[in-house]
Amino acid sequence: MNKVDAGNIRKHKIKKLFKHSKILNDHFTGFALYDLDNNKMIYEVNDDKYFTPASNTKLFTWYTCLRMLGDSVPGLRYEVHNDSLIFWGTGDPSFLHSDLKGVNAYNFLKSSGKQLFFAYGNYQNAFFGDGWAWNDYDDDYQAEISELPVENNLVSFTTDSSGHFKVSPFYFLKDFRCDSNYKPANFKIKRDFLSNTFICPSIRAPKNYSQQIPWKVSPEITRALLEDTLKQPISLIQMPLTASAKTIYNASADTVYRHLLQPSDNFIAEQLLLVCSSVKFNVLNTDSVIRYSKTHFLNDLPDEPHWVDGSGLSRYNAFTPRSIVALLIKILQMRDENMIHSELPQGGVAGTIKSAYKTDNGQVFVWAKTGSLMYDYNQSGYLITRKGKRLAFSFMNNNFAESPRTVRDEMVKIITYIHDNY
Repeated sequence: MNKVDAGNIRKHKIKKLFKHSKILNDHFTGFALYDLDNNKMIYEVNDDKYFTPASNTKLFTWYTCLRMLGDSVPGLRYEVHNDSLIFWGTGDPSFLHSDLKGVNAYNFLKSSGKQLFFAYGNYQNAFFGDGWAWNDYDDDYQAEISELPVENNLVSFTTDSSGHFKVSPFYFLKDFRCDSNYKPANFKIKRDFLSNTFICPSIRAPKNYSQQIPWKVSPEITRALLEDTLKQPISLIQMPLTASAKTIYNASADTVYRHLLQPSDNFIAEQLLLVCSSVKFNVLNTDSVIRYSKTHFLNDLPDEPHWVDGSGLSRYNAFTPRSIVALLIKILQMRDENMIHSELPQGGVAGTIKSAYKTDNGQVFVWAKTGSLMYDYNQSGYLITRKGKRLAFSFMNNNFAESPRTVRDEMVKIITYIHDNY
């Protein structure tokens, strides 16, 4: 696309939108708008201030994966000794994932004809990321982190039209019971914090009910689930990963990135950082790969990113809007623009901004990653105007009292105005 003069983008008109927005002036707002063709910042508000990014953090995870992983995600490391097959987890989120359906590693183990040994202990962090909310432990968006996740690390509880329960993986049915002392305001299953005991109220379940709950991970649970799935005995051993271990690759990396970004999947984000750590360090350590990325890939950002997890669940993360825009430029420099657009949420079409924006006569004009926690809502991504101007932006809102929907709609109004008028 030919370069388009940015002079027609009148900074004072955009400034006026922010100045007269009652909604945006009720809280801490940051904004950076950058012209990609003319390489210049068009307008900024608090772009050098740090904000809690929530799932905008996944942009940093994505970029790190683009720099460290190839076309496919490593699914298992393994070594064969006579009649034994020893395997190590890489953190791969796609292993029997409900959507990603990575089955190469599964098929390899299933057809090996060897005695199977799961070498555990290569993961060096806790089951939650730093700064996560501990009391969200049984919510589906906060699955525990593990070296060899199976089926999203989530138990699925569903009922049919008669209200009869189905539990998947079936292994956890034995841990599911009703308790007459448990009386939630609305029907809900809960898990014990320290164990895989799942409790429902002693009332008839609603028809067509569905709930997913993270299970409590451990090497023993991983082994049991693998045995139940593979229909083969598996032994547990503690053994460091060897330099001669070979690799089985699972899902396409592009497919995994799309599932990371469009629905904003926290589980995939956390596990992908472990995959990067596995590739670089032969251990699974989130802190190590974040430090490596900051030192080698992100050392030229305008402001140092305060980055602690892969998903953005942590409130310890803090980035500036201008650094996020700089990151978006770096992504564009190493990734085909059409591929970027296909993987990010697409306004009016797909992902977390599908319902926020309308297309322009069927044409998507904004591709952006959202990020939301209580009192925080952000969007960062790419925008193409009606006149063909290619822009990058980061729009961050922290500490508001309004509903997230109100803040989101105000952001959409401004981004759509920029698209329509420039």
